[in-house]
Amino acid sequence: MDEVKQALQAKRKIQIIDVRSKEEYEQGHIPNALNISLQDLKDNISKLDKNFQFVTACGKGGGRSTDGAKLLREFGLNAIWLCGGTNKWLTSIE
Repeated sequence: MDEVKQALQAKRKIQIIDVRSKEEYEQGHIPNALNISLQDLKDNISKLDKNFQFVTACGKGGGRSTDGAKLLREFGLNAIWLCGGTNKWLTSIE
């Protein structure tokens, strides 16, 4: 998580994708994260810029976010999942 925050602060080409539902996203999300639910991710892959590294996030990290990162990698994108998820990100101290 700290590595992702540092990379974002350094203005590296990183895009966080929140793979939760729209309702979950609206209850709280990582700033500037795209909301593409896991079920809609495959249909939206062609819209993503392959020059970015993608970091998938869900609530706790490890379930849907892992599946999302695996799917993106299957389509040739550079993707990892966020350990701890959105919940940990939002409760961590800067």
